[in-house]
Amino acid sequence: MEKVVERFLKYAKEYTTSDPESKTYPSTNRQIIFMKKLVDELKDIGLSEVEMDKFGYVTATIPANGFENSKVVGFVAHVDTSPDFSGENVNPQIIEKYDGTPVELKNGVTIDPKEFPEILNYVGQSIITADGTTLLGADDKAGVAEIITAAEIILNSKNIKHGKIRLAFTPDEEIGKGTDHFDVKKFGADFAYTLDGGEIGELEFENFNAAGAKIKIHGRSVHPGAAKNKMINAVLVAHKLIGMLPANQRPEHTTGYEGFFHLMSLNGNIEKAELSYLIRDHDFSKFEEKKKLLREVVQLINLEYGSNLVELEIDDQYYNMLQKIEPVMYVVDFAKQAMEQAGVEPKIRAIRGGTDGARLSYDGLPCPNIFAGGHNFHGPYEFIPIPSMLKSVKVILNIVQLAGVV
Repeated sequence: MEKVVERFLKYAKEYTTSDPESKTYPSTNRQIIFMKKLVDELKDIGLSEVEMDKFGYVTATIPANGFENSKVVGFVAHVDTSPDFSGENVNPQIIEKYDGTPVELKNGVTIDPKEFPEILNYVGQSIITADGTTLLGADDKAGVAEIITAAEIILNSKNIKHGKIRLAFTPDEEIGKGTDHFDVKKFGADFAYTLDGGEIGELEFENFNAAGAKIKIHGRSVHPGAAKNKMINAVLVAHKLIGMLPANQRPEHTTGYEGFFHLMSLNGNIEKAELSYLIRDHDFSKFEEKKKLLREVVQLINLEYGSNLVELEIDDQYYNMLQKIEPVMYVVDFAKQAMEQAGVEPKIRAIRGGTDGARLSYDGLPCPNIFAGGHNFHGPYEFIPIPSMLKSVKVILNIVQLAGVV
């Protein structure tokens, strides 16, 4: 069990940040470098059918032991870290027996219980943080470490009876491309679990419906001294557009099942401006209404100026996995029972985001998401309690034994 910590500390130091601007797949070669190391490790601990394909997906098999005719269960985690914050030169550190006081890191970064009260749930436990200059990468290298540690335990135990188990490690999840080339049929699992959740006990089988919107605004640049009735300032048009969307439907004002419009970027000048938005909602009808509203806003602005001043492109990214999970709710029941057997209280909630599992579910592989144990992903305030990682490994071991009965 202790190897999960050793593995995570080693993996966290690997630079695997994905790049949303890249045109390659995977988006960064540094992910391939890490994947090759995983291939060697998986072979060393005795897994079968270890393979890395041309897209960087690493897969492996644990042959059946006692339940040869049962369904095949899979476990999936992604190796990339978010481009939202630096993932280079990560220096993980263990804080032994956390005492409930603010955790002082470099660069003035403080994990203060006043701002991050959830850390008080782990007083007395050892926790892992970065040093304040980078993110930690528990999203999702904790999941990678937990799956591989569980696999090694299974291979070395004669007492754990299970069916065939498939493992997969994916690139580019953080930029929404984690399953673009994933071959579900070749993977060969009947159902799977992503180890990509947060705090201990998380069990998720609902997620946002998601779309991305790109908006281009064509202004008209005229000398300001002669601009009356001639100039069209593209940045001010962008400001108008932003103001026409409901302010109470921004991420900072929403929670639970409430969706949002999230302005990701705004760049421009008088002549041209570009905006990118994320559109999210758990309810599909509300999701469609949000896309319709944005189209109507663009249409109104174009009518006001009497031209196609604003161009809009909306692309759906993924959908709520709930409707794909509901017909096979036993996969959720397995996870819930596995947690209870491990002494973990299941915390069933909807993901305010998405996982590889959402797209895999729509591709024919039902794939709920379970906790890996971390908090405050994508920034320097990230931390993960060591006991949560140990419990995650135990949950995997319990699932494979429960899954042997189907």
